[in-house]
Amino acid sequence: MKVVAFNGSPREDGNTAKLVKNVFSELERQGIETEMIQLGGIPVMGCTACMKCFENKDRRCVISSDLINECIEKMIEADGIIIASPTYFADLTTETKALIDRAGFVGKANDELFKHKVAAAVVSVRRAGALHAFDSINHFFLISQMVVPGSSYWNIGMGLAPGDVESDTEGMQTMQNLGQNMTWLMKKING
Repeated sequence: MKVVAFNGSPREDGNTAKLVKNVFSELERQGIETEMIQLGGIPVMGCTACMKCFENKDRRCVISSDLINECIEKMIEADGIIIASPTYFADLTTETKALIDRAGFVGKANDELFKHKVAAAVVSVRRAGALHAFDSINHFFLISQMVVPGSSYWNIGMGLAPGDVESDTEGMQTMQNLGQNMTWLMKKING
């Protein structure tokens, strides 16, 4: 089995990535393959609602000038999906939103491509606003008919400077528990 994560932070090794790597360490310990795709800081187009994905039904977005179609392919192939974002003005990054909107339309247009995949949101935050970002990602998962495991708290870690999140003991424990719960759920679903 495999879990693919999308790091919506422009800081490739910042707090958001550190949270995901903590989830990964538990997944890998359980024999799950992992891959992190760097999304933040890379120019991507937002959805234009052109509806071409519903006409073409080719499991792709008609916009092909960025890496979103590669991300969609990775999502289709994976058993589990993590979408991670830092909190920007109480919400997720624009790159993360572009992925959600475009993958969401493509998934719906192609007979619910992501249905029954295990999916988890991971959010880093300095102080406040993380729950809104967390909800935004989970709304995509739920409307796409994915299965969302819980953890011992919301999948949030607190920190400002890169690496600060590693001092958030509860946040790091939440990520470890999330990795355990994702593993358990994927094994149940995939037999």
